[in-house]
Amino acid sequence: MTVIDVSRCTMEVIEVEEFLRNPPPGFTVEAGYRFVKSDPENCCVFIDDFELSRVGKVVFQHSPGKKITVRNLGDYTRFRKSLTSKKIYILVSACESKLSSTDKKSPKNLKVLQRYVVAIDGRNALIKWEMERGLDRTISSVAGESYRVDIDLGDALRGWAGESFCLLGDREKVTPVWRDTCFTLKYYSDALFDFPHWLGFSKRHFKVKYNELIRPIYLLMDLELSC
Repeated sequence: MTVIDVSRCTMEVIEVEEFLRNPPPGFTVEAGYRFVKSDPENCCVFIDDFELSRVGKVVFQHSPGKKITVRNLGDYTRFRKSLTSKKIYILVSACESKLSSTDKKSPKNLKVLQRYVVAIDGRNALIKWEMERGLDRTISSVAGESYRVDIDLGDALRGWAGESFCLLGDREKVTPVWRDTCFTLKYYSDALFDFPHWLGFSKRHFKVKYNELIRPIYLLMDLELSC
């Protein structure tokens, strides 16, 4: 089964098995579904190597993984241009929640019910504008420092799925908890005394939101600064 939202191709959500069987334009799959090639001119892929039952280890060529490190302005500029000129792909997990209604924190080890490849179109005018604005705000708040910024699609996935989206758990259908929804930019400056970074104060967080009530075909992005 393929789960996909094709609203002007702003956001797509595809089961990983279907992605490997029928790769979208810009991708080819080789070696019994274990090696995935992508077009680096049009695809910006942030997917770590992972294990898939009946297939084994799956490797995405041209993917730096979900944690991207840049060490100078040139690397940062190229990364920023990629985000705003290509389709962005990440791998997320829909997990079974064992929480009761009184629990406030999610356990780290949740059963994975299904994995999905999620794509957002960085070329979309609104997404591009929000991405550039968010990165500008991050830089201005940590000028001259090293920093880390998480770009999180969790809210977008929950908005896309809605309350009626369910998967089969151990015994019944459940509303999944979305995990692995971030990809991370790590910028290391050459500052000699980068104390805020050493102490963990230079962390930033983007939340991408799917606002179907106001603008159903777009994703809206918020910026949260956490120090």
